[in-house]
Amino acid sequence: MTERVWIFDLDNTLHDANLHIFPHINRSMTAYLQYHLNMNEHTANALRIDYWRRYGATLSGMMRHHATDPAHFLWHTHQFPVLSDMILSEPRLRHVLKKLPGKKIIFSNAPQHYAHAVLKILRIDDCFHDVFAIEQTRYQPKPQRHGFLRLLHKHRLNPANCVMVEDSADNLYTAKLCGMNTVWISNLSRVPAYVDVKIASVQQLPRMLSQLRFV
Repeated sequence: MTERVWIFDLDNTLHDANLHIFPHINRSMTAYLQYHLNMNEHTANALRIDYWRRYGATLSGMMRHHATDPAHFLWHTHQFPVLSDMILSEPRLRHVLKKLPGKKIIFSNAPQHYAHAVLKILRIDDCFHDVFAIEQTRYQPKPQRHGFLRLLHKHRLNPANCVMVEDSADNLYTAKLCGMNTVWISNLSRVPAYVDVKIASVQQLPRMLSQLRFV
């Protein structure tokens, strides 16, 4: 039997980023736009949101319209006073991951330094074969297809043997187009046709294995 490959998003999939992490990143991005584009806070915040909605990431808009250096942007917008105090982890997360048969990969729109720091704080960094972050997609974030194809090519994966675990339905749509199994972390009742399994928490994943189909 071909080995299964679990491809996990990071933020809001393996930990809760809504309470502390995302608000901090949003403030940092707004401040970056204020300083580098010479804007007031209100205008900078509106532009940050506009780029995120139009391109899937504020960084994409900054690169397209302002020739922003992506490494500089990501470094300065992903600095945290005490990251360990901001992370809300899932209970028994390491145990859950260990119960899943097969290789595991992180696929995140976050930068490498942040993703590795979060995994280390969660004490699951050794559970993953690779961390495929925004740098590896050549700064073309999910849900763009480019990053998915680069990940599949790098690891020589058959998408039919892969499971994408995500909180973003848009990202799962692309994963399904690529031929992957899809697991949606969501509390919403309506389930899109391209979602194979919906669960409220990654804690439930080991109990849902029978609902996923592999070649």
